[in-house]
Amino acid sequence: MVTSTENHVTSTELLRDAEELRAQVQLIVNSTYVTDVHTHIFPPAFKHLCLFGIDELLTYHYLVAETFRSARTTYDRFWRMSKTEQADLVWQTLFVENSPVSEAARGVISVLDAFGLDTRATDLKEARAFFNSRTLSEHIEQVFDLALVNDVVMTNDPLDEAEAAVWKEGVDLDQGFRSSLRLDRLLNDPKRGAEVLSTRRFLEEWIERTNPVYLAASLPAEFRFPSDDTRDRLLREVVLPAARDHGLPLTLMVGVRRQVNPHLRDAGDGVGRADVTSIERLCAEYLDVKFLVTFLSRENQHELCVAARKFSNLMPFGCWWFLNNPSIVSEITRERFELLGPSFIPQHSDARVLEQLIYKWRHARKEIADALYDSYARLLDSGRAVTSEEISRDVRRMFSGNFNG
Repeated sequence: MVTSTENHVTSTELLRDAEELRAQVQLIVNSTYVTDVHTHIFPPAFKHLCLFGIDELLTYHYLVAETFRSARTTYDRFWRMSKTEQADLVWQTLFVENSPVSEAARGVISVLDAFGLDTRATDLKEARAFFNSRTLSEHIEQVFDLALVNDVVMTNDPLDEAEAAVWKEGVDLDQGFRSSLRLDRLLNDPKRGAEVLSTRRFLEEWIERTNPVYLAASLPAEFRFPSDDTRDRLLREVVLPAARDHGLPLTLMVGVRRQVNPHLRDAGDGVGRADVTSIERLCAEYLDVKFLVTFLSRENQHELCVAARKFSNLMPFGCWWFLNNPSIVSEITRERFELLGPSFIPQHSDARVLEQLIYKWRHARKEIADALYDSYARLLDSGRAVTSEEISRDVRRMFSGNFNG
């Protein structure tokens, strides 16, 4: 029996040949659209928050930090430059004077290649002319198609004055953009948190205004639950009741060490090992709330997988920040398959610039396909073959079903 889907044809025929199995896994993974569950990209209605084009790609904070390792410049001199000048310096340093082999630098190459632009150019004239010639709405649509992204979840901060002004004026989200309510400034700032405790309607008003698909917070490596502090009270008295009452997941990203090097500004944050048992206690106490959780430290990944085996309301997702490198994505994805089967969300882009969707998903799909093939190959060795229909079912579950279901 053969059935047709949106992107490819699937079959109930058992795949017993290893090469045919590999080809089917690659085909399905590379043609299935995904819901990107965590990004920082915005539609045009959000004006200056909608970042796109070569200068934004090159001044991405990963590349800025990497540039300082090779360029003969000072922090003060760099930050006095215009964005165009900064982008020129990054290009000259990382792409002309050095080979762009880091994951962040290779990502820019993947984007240029996707649009047929010269990846060995000595300057940015061609790239700038190309991106400046684009109609933004059509460009967004093409980027989504190139990345095979069906929709993205934005990061929406109610305490960002510029963004809040857009919401208060009223905005209809473009198709493909979904909102989330980011609570970092409330949960990680005791003074602001205390103010919200005295005005509990704040969160309710913003849930009504933005219609988020989840509530979210990035938390420091020192996060503990329970704890005798304002964050604990906010979680218990405001955030978790709101999540439960509105049927919203709580997305927690744990392990940030802010401003390890403040001279780098946005690029100055670091990583710390966090306490997974705090997530276990949250899941145990609030069984009626779904938690999407990712950790920044590689050392926390095994503990997170084991915790997810114990709590069905815990959904591990993505390889966040410094984990988004092929070798580590491969390791974490394989570990999750071995412990959780397909009951996790393998990746999110965390894209801050529109075109990053292209490279982050193209690079991630390769590692996901390789890990998934090896899982099926081991299953075949143990005496059970799979069909392309079953592969498609599993991939759809990981790419959208585990989040949207």
